[in-house]
Amino acid sequence: EKLFLFFLKKLLTFYSWSTLTYARAGRRNLFKELCIFLERKSGVLMHISSLPGEYSIGSFGTEAKQFIDFLKSCGFTYWQVLPFCMIDECNSPYKSYSAFGGNPYFIDLKTLYHQGLLTDGEMSSQRQQTPFSCEYVRLYHNRVSVLTAASQRAENVQEIETFIENDSHLKAFCEFMTLKQANHQAPWYEWTNFEMDKDTLFAWKFIQFHFFTQWAEIKQYANSRGVKMIGDMPIYVSLDSADVWSNKELFLLDENNRPTSVAGVPPDYFAQDGQLWGNPIYNWDKMRETNFSWWRERMTHMFSLFDSVRIDHFRGIESYWAVPGSAKTAREGKWEKGPGMELVEAIRQIQGERSVIAEDLGDITQEVIDLVNNSGFPGMRVFQFAFMGGGDTPHLPHNYPNNCVAYTGTHDNNTLLGYLWELDPQTRRHMLKYCGYTDENWEKGYDAILRTMFASHAGLVVLPIQDLLGYGSDTRLNIPGKADGNWQYRVTEEQLNAIDKEKFKQLNELYKRT
Repeated sequence: EKLFLFFLKKLLTFYSWSTLTYARAGRRNLFKELCIFLERKSGVLMHISSLPGEYSIGSFGTEAKQFIDFLKSCGFTYWQVLPFCMIDECNSPYKSYSAFGGNPYFIDLKTLYHQGLLTDGEMSSQRQQTPFSCEYVRLYHNRVSVLTAASQRAENVQEIETFIENDSHLKAFCEFMTLKQANHQAPWYEWTNFEMDKDTLFAWKFIQFHFFTQWAEIKQYANSRGVKMIGDMPIYVSLDSADVWSNKELFLLDENNRPTSVAGVPPDYFAQDGQLWGNPIYNWDKMRETNFSWWRERMTHMFSLFDSVRIDHFRGIESYWAVPGSAKTAREGKWEKGPGMELVEAIRQIQGERSVIAEDLGDITQEVIDLVNNSGFPGMRVFQFAFMGGGDTPHLPHNYPNNCVAYTGTHDNNTLLGYLWELDPQTRRHMLKYCGYTDENWEKGYDAILRTMFASHAGLVVLPIQDLLGYGSDTRLNIPGKADGNWQYRVTEEQLNAIDKEKFKQLNELYKRT
């Protein structure tokens, strides 16, 4: 074993030796532990909302299974999605009424129709006006009411009740949404009516039952086709959420249940004033007293849904940007120490065979780098950040370790083509030369970037769906700091069918990512 470890350490120049030590000390199967990171695979980033369909937004319907078939035909192994929780008033899934509850909009209406739960008239009322973007206004005004009508026809009432009773967090979420409706959608700290309407309560139980039942079928289908699912977990929760309402002691709140400190990030590439997220900061001392039980339950929930989980803003586990609750911008914040390896160890203890991706982007210090290395979780690399600094930047493909997930861009970035268009000519020429393309017609250099990513040492390469299509900035999913117009992008069935599947299959085969 000592000889094997010695040669393996030499071979994996970039691999975190602390992870090997951890695996050995824990008497784990070392080969199994390392194979998670040694395998060369690829995947596609596309949220459920962006799937094709007829009812205003993507869903857990046949289109999801067809997309899985598409991934398989291209040689991709992973499908990465964004958070499954309910969206906020800006349609963002990163601020929600629950870290555990599912987004009602993703429930496939056709499935309910075939189960006899929706009528022809109700289906007709839900048909979209455009296939190219999510119709959030229409969804907000009528989707839950249609699902409520379906709940009144349910015959498996006891099955639904038992499903919710067996999950305390889903039960709290259903009660929270019922009381929120009883209080005219006011935030929980302003409620005056605490009587729950039984029909409304059951409607939310019905919604959650069908959300998770439908997703389980999609997940099973993906795995049967050799496709693994990567989920996304926001590090924070919303103040107006079932999570804070039912666990007030776990957050930094004053006597009026208002946050004394809120989350955000300092000024950076995306925003000059930083980003003031407004999420309440965790009471980490209380979390420690319970051995991070709430976090354990949250991660157990995520591991039950996905094969791998990306923890958004992982650097906040090492230290986080804490902004006074009364501040107007994130500039007024300061760094505070997070739970660090204590929380990482708690996650690892319930991780099992699932893998975790650490989103280690933004203002990164040596302490954050050390935490990611010591956790053993693969970090992230983004091609669009590669040419913003010197040759030692970790985002240049020749610097990618095997133990990382490399992206052309994330949901917060421009599309690859949009990024190319907006680059200054000198940087663009240098970037394309780096990728082996020197022709004057830079627009034909797009595939050179894709090839560079596939050829890199990164264990996993992920491309947003827009970058498979070669689409421009008008299809960008999100612009951080911008309140409206985000999260709307959808792809059509015709567009997916137009993608050159053979090209990506050959790239996956050539660079051994199948």
